[in-house]
Amino acid sequence: MIGKFQDKGSRSFAAAGFTLLELMIVIAIVIILASIALPQYQRTIMHTRETVLRDNLWKMRSLIDQFAADKGRLPQSLDEIVSEGYMREVPVDPMTGQKDWAPTMGEDPNSLDGGSGLTDIHSASADTSSQGNTYSEW
Repeated sequence: MIGKFQDKGSRSFAAAGFTLLELMIVIAIVIILASIALPQYQRTIMHTRETVLRDNLWKMRSLIDQFAADKGRLPQSLDEIVSEGYMREVPVDPMTGQKDWAPTMGEDPNSLDGGSGLTDIHSASADTSSQGNTYSEW
């Protein structure tokens, strides 16, 4: 039967399709491509999280310094910086996914009575960074 339902080969359009072998080859190629792309994707995600962590730490440290310069004393917590209007809210630590920063308390050099306050802030994550040190050391 020659007509619009038959191609030049021996198969008709109704029977035309992919064989199991062709599907297996396509699936194998997709798996190979995914196995190449996945590690790069994971590195990109980790680099992004590290960049956000660096930025958050830099901003919070700047706000601690600004608070100390404006008020003449160190803040007692990140919540005090928020309540005084220096930042809207405490950011989420991108490594832990929570607002669980590790504050460093120390002697307030501006205090006459030997008070102390928040001198530095670090990530609460004990994971190792791509640079080889832990995020809590940043």
